[in-house]
Amino acid sequence: MKKQLLFLVLLFLGSIALLQSQVTGTVTDEDGNPLPGASVVKKGTRVGTTTDFDGNFSIDAIIGDRLTVSYIGFQPKEVLINSTIMSITLVSGVQLAEVVITGSRNPNRTATESTVPIDVIDVKELANAAPQVNLNQILNYVAPSFTSNTQTISDGTDHIDPASLRGLGPDQVLVLINGKRRHTSSLINVNGTFGRGSVGTDLNAIPAAAIQRIEVLRDGAAAQYGSDAIAGVINIILNKNVDELLINVTSGANFSKNANSQTGGVDGATTNIAGSYGIPVGQNGGFLNLSGDFDVRQDYNRMKEWEGDIFNLYNTVERFARADGADLSLLLDDDVTDVLQYANAAGIDTQGATTKAELQPILSADNTAAELAARGLVRSDFNMRVGQSALRGGRFFANFSLPLDDEGTEIYSFAGLSARTGNSAGFYRLPNQSRTYTPAYFNGFLPEINSNIKDQSISVGIKGMIGDWNVDLSNTYGKNSFLYVIGNTYNASLQNASPTTFDAGGFSFAQNTANLDISKFYDDIFSGLNVAFGSEYRLENYTILAGEEASYAQYTANGEVITLASQQPAVDFFGSARPGGSQVFPGFSPNNALSRERSSVAGYLDLEADFSEAFLASFATRYENYSDFGSTMNFKLSTRIKASDNLNIRGAVNSGFRAPSLHQLNFNSTSTIFDNLGNPQEVGTFSNDSKAANLLGIPELKQETSKSVSLGLTSRIPSANLTVTLDGYFVKIDDRVVYTGQFSGPGTGTELDLLLRQANATAASFFANAIDTESKGVDLVITHDALLADGWRLRSDLAGTFSKTQKVGDINASDVLRDAGLVDTYFPEDSRVYLEQAVPRTKVNLTNNLSSDRWVFFLRNVFFGEVTEATTIVANQQDFGTKIVTDLSVGFKASEELTLTVGANNLLDVYPDMADPAFGNRSGGRFDWSRRSQQFGIAGRFLFARLSLNLK
Repeated sequence: MKKQLLFLVLLFLGSIALLQSQVTGTVTDEDGNPLPGASVVKKGTRVGTTTDFDGNFSIDAIIGDRLTVSYIGFQPKEVLINSTIMSITLVSGVQLAEVVITGSRNPNRTATESTVPIDVIDVKELANAAPQVNLNQILNYVAPSFTSNTQTISDGTDHIDPASLRGLGPDQVLVLINGKRRHTSSLINVNGTFGRGSVGTDLNAIPAAAIQRIEVLRDGAAAQYGSDAIAGVINIILNKNVDELLINVTSGANFSKNANSQTGGVDGATTNIAGSYGIPVGQNGGFLNLSGDFDVRQDYNRMKEWEGDIFNLYNTVERFARADGADLSLLLDDDVTDVLQYANAAGIDTQGATTKAELQPILSADNTAAELAARGLVRSDFNMRVGQSALRGGRFFANFSLPLDDEGTEIYSFAGLSARTGNSAGFYRLPNQSRTYTPAYFNGFLPEINSNIKDQSISVGIKGMIGDWNVDLSNTYGKNSFLYVIGNTYNASLQNASPTTFDAGGFSFAQNTANLDISKFYDDIFSGLNVAFGSEYRLENYTILAGEEASYAQYTANGEVITLASQQPAVDFFGSARPGGSQVFPGFSPNNALSRERSSVAGYLDLEADFSEAFLASFATRYENYSDFGSTMNFKLSTRIKASDNLNIRGAVNSGFRAPSLHQLNFNSTSTIFDNLGNPQEVGTFSNDSKAANLLGIPELKQETSKSVSLGLTSRIPSANLTVTLDGYFVKIDDRVVYTGQFSGPGTGTELDLLLRQANATAASFFANAIDTESKGVDLVITHDALLADGWRLRSDLAGTFSKTQKVGDINASDVLRDAGLVDTYFPEDSRVYLEQAVPRTKVNLTNNLSSDRWVFFLRNVFFGEVTEATTIVANQQDFGTKIVTDLSVGFKASEELTLTVGANNLLDVYPDMADPAFGNRSGGRFDWSRRSQQFGIAGRFLFARLSLNLK
């Protein structure tokens, strides 16, 4: 009996030893191609690994265990281990249950198992099927909580699209690349668009061809990642493919009823050439992936014709003088002999006038109709360019990894270069305006803003094991510069001496971030405990570069730069002062020029514990200290309860912050900003530590602080291949930074008047912690996958966001402002609309993808909710109704290597509601569609064709 018992014990122990041997295997796709980097996790544990470049893996497991295998772009699969050698095939299809690296420092967490909502977006699939090619627009049409639109008549913002998440500001979403902080743009938006006063990240500097996938974390994460993550995090994961050449050539244009100034036809042609290629490096699965693209985008215009005055009787006098060969500049002196001569020749009744003062009211009379006929012009010759700016640019990214041993030690790096030139236009300078020096521009002129945008970044790091701890040490540097050349324009105060092209200066922003991240997973504590901690040191620099003197200065009639209040500028025939600086965008002066730095140091602790298979909880806290305003500590507590195998309940509470950007702290300039009636104002932006701010009682900037809570559920219905996620959220932000309205001087020689005169401005604006806000909403995502007959497959995704942001409580104004009755200027009504109603609060996306071995049919319908015109006059706040925009494409796989795709964005040529003349926002015919409140743009139908080449 004892011998038999001993034999059974030894047999059992031997069986256990055998069962606990290494399980090896291969993961392939449906065609038998290996899937490198696939995640293989032992179910119910945090034990996991990834496949090598041949699709092979090895994992500690026993027969009878179950493995969960997942790979981006493929459906996850659960398999029973019935052999020590496994062969696993994954079926293609985008799912939410992908292993994610955003929002959790546990390396094996999936999106549906996470404590907060995370969308995983397969950019490669979208780049092949969808009409959009730049990253902002790709996300705008696929992620309902994300909003981004091309702006118009908004200076530099025409060239960089502001973007938001969950209706919060562009500067309240943090962008990462491969988990490392991405620098922001150097441009601060001070013109009339959503996100006014904010600084965002230029996503269009990153080529879509370089991206494997994007993870969008829709929850506050400042306690994990630091400043800017109040609304969430966008993490861009770069390509790792090797021995594969991908080339996409996409060309298209707007075929719209409103193309070419509403006459119909074709405009806005766009061509994008993108490519990606990877090279194996070393013997342990290293790689170097090189990706980039080049694109050309033409402008388009949606203004029909200018309806206001163009010429006065003085312009008629100029026409007769010009026909006689006279120097038009000589008509401007006080000797009116020549003016009377040509007025009489033109048949103008001068009513016996003999002086300039007597002629001024007579010759200021409108004479537009007669002059248009006499000059052979039509009203549309005086149109602005209301629509898309022209752009030409190229982007390049490299992603590198070199494993040094079999223990996981790895050197990695990624780097990017981007160069982009843009051309946009401002308001037309009409010949009857003092802004137009008609001896140089007889029929007025359309000034142009030419931008030169450059972006460079590089990240270098090493990671591996020190003992049982995962250690990652990295340094990331990025810089963005934005320089202006203003063309086809004039400094009217310089009169005949003015150039027509100006170097207006610009700005740059650089950021260097060093990170040390340490983590360890304990599989013997609870059902798994992940401990992560680390530190960060960040150094930032913001620079404003001065332009040439003529781009910013105002001059006297004798050509002297005005530096004293006693000096008077040159005037036109009617005595109106000629404005200084380059028209449409005055340059930065030496008084604006500066270089400011700051540093921050941070430390964090992140704990995530599976207390049981059913209960997961995580806690994160982060301390951060800034050299320019002090320190902050934030926390996040989140949980996930597994109610059943297919139903999870999740929730989170957190505090957060956003440090005011160096741009908001230091930007100062003079810009031409037009009011609701299209009247220009030269608005000076003053920093909050300036004398002007002190006079108005505007305090220095401090950080925004936030508190948020989210609650949601994820559900899978395996029998129906259906996944559902539903998440609600509430975010409260205190001391939110906004760009104020325009404060005008009293005009009585006060100190504020003098400061405005010195800045060549008529009004002053500031950045200020003016308001508190609340944002709340619900996000819904439903994914379905169906296998049909004869190898056809239908994937459907329904995603929607329903949100509301509003100002709460009183405006945070000083007693000085309250006593002066300037609270409504501190936070004006149009700023409230930009915040609450200028972008859709409801957006729903339904995408259907029907595919076979040879064909791909892509259909997407996006519902855009109502928006409201952002204007200070409440009676003029027109609502623009809901719309549905349809995208359709058809792809044909001519061979294994070649795919042809044709399709359309906005197939049905849908436009937003037109501006109703009764609301008074059309600005004399300039804006038939709102330029301040964008739903989805005013391009109309865009048709495209794409050739995709894939060589392995």
